[in-house]
Amino acid sequence: MPNEHPILLPVLVLVIWSIIQMLWALSVRLPAISAAKLGPTAGQRTSELADLLPREGQWKFDNYNHLMEQPTIFYATVIVLAIAGLDTPLNVYLAWFYTGSRVVHSIVQSTSNPVMMRFSLFAMGSIALAAMAVNGVMAML
Repeated sequence: MPNEHPILLPVLVLVIWSIIQMLWALSVRLPAISAAKLGPTAGQRTSELADLLPREGQWKFDNYNHLMEQPTIFYATVIVLAIAGLDTPLNVYLAWFYTGSRVVHSIVQSTSNPVMMRFSLFAMGSIALAAMAVNGVMAML
């Protein structure tokens, strides 16, 4: 049944968003590399390449990297909740909130990058993630 575990949909949305973010980052970085006339050996490490290109373009890749970090424990948490039958309306809401906070965080970091706003969005999403994990633990005890 397609809607048997509605908590899984925010996971798929965040995966799709991560792919969109990657494509956005590539669409900025590749032309910047070409415009800077960098050869194939320039910036053999990501940090070196970032120093050679406009910082606004790097923000998009920084965010893509962030989407490969904390969201991995979101994915694990949601899968555990779904398997355990704990995809309650509250947990589904929290999963959507987490996904939404990560998308907004991406847009903010990729466009203007104000650190305190990013931190606030990160903190709100982290609280939602922690609440899902605590809900799961409490239900399993």
